[in-house]
Amino acid sequence: MTEPQFLIPLWADLTAVGLGGVQGALFASGFQGQRRLDLLGVSIIGVVMGLGGGMIRDLLLSTTPVALQSNGYLFTVTAAAIVGMLLANVFQRLNAVIVALDAVAIGMFGALGTTKALALGLPPIPSVFVGVCAAVGGGLLRDVFMGLPVAMMHVGSLYAVAAAVGCAVLAVLDVLGVGPVPAAITCIAVTAVIRVLAVVFDISLPEQRALYRRKVAVETSTIPIIKP
Repeated sequence: MTEPQFLIPLWADLTAVGLGGVQGALFASGFQGQRRLDLLGVSIIGVVMGLGGGMIRDLLLSTTPVALQSNGYLFTVTAAAIVGMLLANVFQRLNAVIVALDAVAIGMFGALGTTKALALGLPPIPSVFVGVCAAVGGGLLRDVFMGLPVAMMHVGSLYAVAAAVGCAVLAVLDVLGVGPVPAAITCIAVTAVIRVLAVVFDISLPEQRALYRRKVAVETSTIPIIKP
């Protein structure tokens, strides 16, 4: 089976896009002061986060972005962004629900990206890479559009790591001959569990430490200092 469309049902792709759109709108709606956005700005961030991961996935796979091949993608992500924007006050009171939706969305984008890469004949490791890029791509573009530091590159809850573990599990299951549907479900579950546990227990990777001052002093002592 070489056509990824048979492995990725349209409803699953649209569900992931819709969840991403809601998440992006909720994120953008929370800004106040000089960073506050108008209705168009919030909608744009929702669309970017909903479609960003899939667009990056398809560009890496050198295929035409599926979001541009059907009216359903842009309609779904726009509607989801509007819903997220209008119900932002309600959703923000349900923090646990937001965390769970975010975790599931990451898992779905990762599973769909890895599955499509495998369906196109990529080896397991590159397929995992594509899946991780699809999972974090929407958040990355969101931060770039908002002029914020890219969240996944800073100390915080396991975001890309959760996606990487889930995508790796999917790739291993594929090698073992497990069907794409149960493998994808397992990927989503693993990713979501790791992400939720990381948020609840504030788990993150060790922070990068500064170099020893003595070593830095030795290495820079030979640099001439030009005084004005």
